[in-house]
Amino acid sequence: MAITMTAAAQEHVARQLAKRGKGIGIRVGVRTAGCSGMAYVLEFVDEANAEDEIFEQGEVKLIVDPKSLVYLDGTELDFVKEGLNEGFAFNNPNVKNECGCGESFHV
Repeated sequence: MAITMTAAAQEHVARQLAKRGKGIGIRVGVRTAGCSGMAYVLEFVDEANAEDEIFEQGEVKLIVDPKSLVYLDGTELDFVKEGLNEGFAFNNPNVKNECGCGESFHV
């Protein structure tokens, strides 16, 4: 099981960690939310938990808890800019459908 990041996502996370002045990486997870059942969660990590899976991506560590990894296996995290908008995009092969607003998904 694995999760990857594009070069753009790696660069963005590295810049944000440098601005923050601390942290070992970013946690990616899922939580129950939205109309389709699940939503992605991103947060900075200062210290990993013993049960976490850690995927090193260049200079950045991508940290995932075991329960979330089941839903995120094979996902590629990207950072995209479209006009004035920018943000993370999840290319998750496990998604069966998404809600109309794009905030949640179902596997």
